[in-house]
Amino acid sequence: MFMLIGVALQSGSINFSMFVGARYILGFGDIIVICTAPLLITEISPAQDRAILVTIAGATYHSGAFIAAWTTYGTLKIESEWSWRAPSLIQGLFTILMLAVVWWIPESPRYYVSKDQPEKGLQILAHYHAEGDESDEVVQLEFTEITTAIAMERNSEHSSSYVDFLRTAGNRKRLLIIASFGLFAQWSGNGLVSYYLNLIMDSIGIKDSNKQLLINGALTSFNLVTNVFFSFFVDNWGRRPIMLVSSAGMLVAFVIWTALSARYDAQSSSSLGSGVLGMIFIYYLFYNLKSGLIASYTTEILPYSMRAKGYTIMEFAMYIALFFNQYVNPIALENIHWRYYFFYCCFLAVEVVVIWYFYVETRYVPLEEITKLFDGDDVAAATNMEMEKAWESGKGFTTAVHIEGED
Repeated sequence: MFMLIGVALQSGSINFSMFVGARYILGFGDIIVICTAPLLITEISPAQDRAILVTIAGATYHSGAFIAAWTTYGTLKIESEWSWRAPSLIQGLFTILMLAVVWWIPESPRYYVSKDQPEKGLQILAHYHAEGDESDEVVQLEFTEITTAIAMERNSEHSSSYVDFLRTAGNRKRLLIIASFGLFAQWSGNGLVSYYLNLIMDSIGIKDSNKQLLINGALTSFNLVTNVFFSFFVDNWGRRPIMLVSSAGMLVAFVIWTALSARYDAQSSSSLGSGVLGMIFIYYLFYNLKSGLIASYTTEILPYSMRAKGYTIMEFAMYIALFFNQYVNPIALENIHWRYYFFYCCFLAVEVVVIWYFYVETRYVPLEEITKLFDGDDVAAATNMEMEKAWESGKGFTTAVHIEGED
């Protein structure tokens, strides 16, 4: 799409308003993929692999950044229209690849159960969790948990809506966590580097465009490797400890980064500029520790009926932060320079406090059992009681549906 837009602009066949409209269409499609992919991976993954798979999926963002960074670096010196056509063409190839494979992507078993197609849900569970064995005990237990939980959600006094996030103390806590996590994802200072690394490089004396692109490529490579590496330790280290260490580490790195920038502003020493650059890498080491958790933690703390809505809220909070980054950061950097970093130092301190007091650990907890961490033992006990009845009856979905009062 970018290639077609670029060619049309070059030939003068479309005007600026059409170009902006095309960008909106591209963004609309992008947000649909971002909001749905983590939900599907969360609901289709075996419990023991769920966190790793969803976290790795989140980390693959950096594979795209890696390709983009090194492609633009490689095409920088091309003295023809291919300097911009090549990166645009590569983006189009990945879109074609997505369209080619989407037909073989399975649907969530929870979706099938919610649409009164339990046999298909059981087939999906068996295929991905027990090599097709529908009688497998783990598959049968998961299937009973899913059917019971969805039946009880249907039997709730209220229809599923965004208002549900305000109805109970547990849901209000979920809302606080997912909204804050969306802000933390883009308001922790990473937006400065992600979008305005050139301004930061200019401020510490690195003004050569070739060198800036080289540093950008090195940083994206570093982010890709560290994100994928940390993804394999999500269950070993736990969600809450990872987020606390990550935010505290970012805070320390950002404070040192700010101090070095202040000293450079006074002395203009190349060693101080190198120190700032080093702290940017250390900062991202800690940021990458938890960045993959954005998708996995958000999706696993929400019950099925609220999962998509909750993830949308998290994304909305993230895009509020992105809007701020897009329109405030460059103005602030241009006018108050390194002093603007104090805002992010303070915000990171708030982030540590919020995580410490409100975030809960969900390691090794099945999706249908996470409710007890938010809604208390009474709600969890009621769910477990109904699940046990369904399990003992051996009727699976039929028993679960009976809870609703349906035939």
